[in-house]
Parts: sequence; C-alpha cells; structure tokens
Amino acid sequence: MSSKGEATRPDAKATCSIATTLEVVGEKWTPLILREAFAGSTKFSEFREALPVASDVLSDRLRTLVDAGVLERQPYREDGARERFSYHLTESGRELLPVLGALMQWGNAHRPPELGGYSAYVHASDATPLKVAFVTDSDEPVDIAEVRVRRRREALAESQVG
Repeated sequence: MSSKGEATRPDAKATCSIATTLEVVGEKWTPLILREAFAGSTKFSEFREALPVASDVLSDRLRTLVDAGVLERQPYREDGARERFSYHLTESGRELLPVLGALMQWGNAHRPPELGGYSAYVHASDATPLKVAFVTDSDEPVDIAEVRVRRRREALAESQVG
C-alpha cells in the first residue's frame, strides 16, 4: 500500500530542474570527469591517468555525458593504432563551468583538502581569482542572504493571477 499522498505527489524529475540535472552530472566521478575535461583532458587514457576510477565506470560516465549532449565524441587514430574517440565539451558542457566553480568555491571554504592548498578558478588574462555569484539581469551582484528560491508552482500561480 502506498503512503498517504504518494499517488498525487509528482515525480521530482517532472518538476525540478535540479533533479533532472543530477541525472546527468550527479553520479560519483562525473563532476571530476568534467573538471578534467575543463582542464584539457580529452582522451580516455588522460581521464584514467588523472582519476582513480575503474575503466568500466569511466566508460559509463563518459557515455552518459555524451548521451546528454555535455560531451561529444570525436574519432582519432594514432599511428599504428586502431581508431579511438576523444571527448570534447559541447556548449552545453561548457555552461557547467559555473556549477563546478560553485562546488569548488564551497569546498575551499568548508571542506578544504587535507593536504592543504586549494584549487581556484582565475581570469585567463591576468590570473585574478574569480568567484561564482548571483547577479541580476543587469549584472548587479546579489548577496546570497538576499536570494530566495521561487518554486515553479509559485511562478505558475503568479502568472495565473495576473
């Protein structure tokens, strides 16, 4: 027997973009694979060298990212070797950089690595450290204390009133 309200409660995937995003990037190793892609890794062997992940898991995660349009496979062949594929960020994949930046920013502040030091995103031209922040449509920064979540159902209710 189902619990009270279960039959009428919508699936989180149907109502939440965080849930649908986590289907693509929420599995163990996926954010680190993306980190390596942003750092320039494209070949399976480069991902394997950078991460202590099992080959079958890496293959599965890369397939998920390709299927979701985050990475694209491109064939290549080294002299005397069989055809292989490299993995390159798509526009959709490149748009995940602020997500990884936010995770890194939070980790640096609240879960710094045991070995000391931390990674940071910096401006390409002058290495100025960067941070992820909320901004308005007119690019005005907004303090996180002033940010509120507006749920889809609230937005729908507001649009039906007006």
